[in-house]
Amino acid sequence: MLLEDAEATNALGVALAQTRPARGVVYLHGDLGAGKSTLARALLRALGVTGAIRSPTYTLVERYPLAAGDEAWHLDLYRIGNGGELEFLGLDSDEATLWLVEWPERGGGFLPAADLRVDLEVAGQGRQANVTAITETGRAWLARLPAVNPRAVAADS
Repeated sequence: MLLEDAEATNALGVALAQTRPARGVVYLHGDLGAGKSTLARALLRALGVTGAIRSPTYTLVERYPLAAGDEAWHLDLYRIGNGGELEFLGLDSDEATLWLVEWPERGGGFLPAADLRVDLEVAGQGRQANVTAITETGRAWLARLPAVNPRAVAADS
């Protein structure tokens, strides 16, 4: 889908937040400047996160409390050498109810499996976003997204 401007990217983040399952993992793919952090910020804001939402470029992970004691984790793995470094962060997939992972391909086998994969690329003044469901949870999430026609988006089996 074409995201014509930052407002459209924010709208996708809001839609993802409003339709998210109780537990979900989103892998965010795209080159530098493609809009991964913008999308993650919009999603977190829509979930009620207040204050600064920092890019985890240098910290690798930022944790955000959500309603009902839930927690969202935003990871940016661009600067890690290999997934083994994640082991030292002590990330337990049961602690967070939402994972937003930028550059997940650098995480090796140390990340939970994605429910959704969002590919972003620059397209003129906007972005092209392709949302792919990976798991049954992801397929149900995608089906609830008002901004996405599930029949028009490829879903892996």
